[in-house]
Amino acid sequence: MRIFEPSRVNGVGYILVGGASSRFGKDKALVEFGGITMIDRMRNLLLAIYMPEIYLIGDPLKYAVTGLECVPDRWPGEGPLGGIITALLHTENRKRRRVAVLQVNQKQRPRNNFILSCDMPFLNEKWMQEFFFRALRSDADVVLPKSDSGLEPMCARWLTSARPVIEDQFNKGVRKVTKVFEHLKTEVLDEAAWKRFDSDNRLFWNMNTPEDYEHARRILETETYE
Repeated sequence: MRIFEPSRVNGVGYILVGGASSRFGKDKALVEFGGITMIDRMRNLLLAIYMPEIYLIGDPLKYAVTGLECVPDRWPGEGPLGGIITALLHTENRKRRRVAVLQVNQKQRPRNNFILSCDMPFLNEKWMQEFFFRALRSDADVVLPKSDSGLEPMCARWLTSARPVIEDQFNKGVRKVTKVFEHLKTEVLDEAAWKRFDSDNRLFWNMNTPEDYEHARRILETETYE
């Protein structure tokens, strides 16, 4: 049995909500799934891994109704990599404010950034808790799973210290998230790590279209009423 002290998390949680949802037809972050919005589903997952602070990355005016602080995406329309850098910059700036006010020890400063996209309806707490413990034991710049579809960077832990390298690649024109892994120390968690939490191969499945959403809802209803 794992014994863990939540006060030692030393991390921040972020939910990326800045996508255009152009194929979806409406804002994916605010659609309901299982009776709550996708933002709230992701928030609950981050709460399940002891995140003491949780933020959105997107348009503050659009998400004021959520009750979560929304950090403006510094590069709106440039894809999720810009949102990830925005999150890491926010953690850095937050850290500097705390140092100035509280003079906290270096070891107490946030270093783990658990960043999720808002469109993965089948992520679950058991996997997130397993992922959390594995990520905290790793000194890699990025820890992320790999599914049958490939690397899953929208469910990852990023070290704050990796931000300069990532932003440098972004400034050089890189927009594909997985491309920056060529320049970072990366730990990949394969099927052996997550399979027991996902017998149906949909843990990291994301919703891109209205048809995807309706399909996911039917799956949830079937599982609920069986």
